[in-house]
Amino acid sequence: MVRVKICGLTSSGDARTAVEAGADLLGFVFVPGTPRYVDPGDAGWIREIRGALKVGVFRGAALGEVESVRRRLGLDLVQLHGTEPVSWALRAGPGTLRAIRVEGVVAWDGLARLVAAGCLPLLDSGGGTGRRFDWTLLDGRPAGLLFGLAGGLHPENVAEAVRTARPFLVDVSSGVESEPGRKDPGKVRAFVAAARGAALDRLQ
Repeated sequence: MVRVKICGLTSSGDARTAVEAGADLLGFVFVPGTPRYVDPGDAGWIREIRGALKVGVFRGAALGEVESVRRRLGLDLVQLHGTEPVSWALRAGPGTLRAIRVEGVVAWDGLARLVAAGCLPLLDSGGGTGRRFDWTLLDGRPAGLLFGLAGGLHPENVAEAVRTARPFLVDVSSGVESEPGRKDPGKVRAFVAAARGAALDRLQ
């Protein structure tokens, strides 16, 4: 069964909507200057969210800051979206998501080492651009290798993504919004349903 992550959540209402729709993971962006930035000092409401794993998204932050925000807000997982060294991903703990930009040939050996260390590579066209890459680039993946897929996903194409790329996880942000930082409940529900339906079709 494919896992679904709704990212770029900026309010408790949107987070609850994602949980009610059946999302497995909720993403909160702690990258200043980005459209969906959440100030950790004003985000105590995140601690109260139940029903899905809470993921803190960081880029360029010091490891000590990442760990401090994680403890303060009760985050379950960390997602690293910058040039942080692999050692940081390993220190952040099992299940850490590591964004990997896909521009051409995929370095499967490197991804396999991340997976073996307990991390989940999150393949993207490039840090929050909202653009998809050519999913056929993933055709040569080693059998059983787990990865997440992000970039340009929305309710109308996520089923194709699940069938074509066969990811462990699909990650969406702008594709389920009414405006930057505001989720559209109907789109969130449609995205989750389409992803799950395609995963079931794949098993038949």
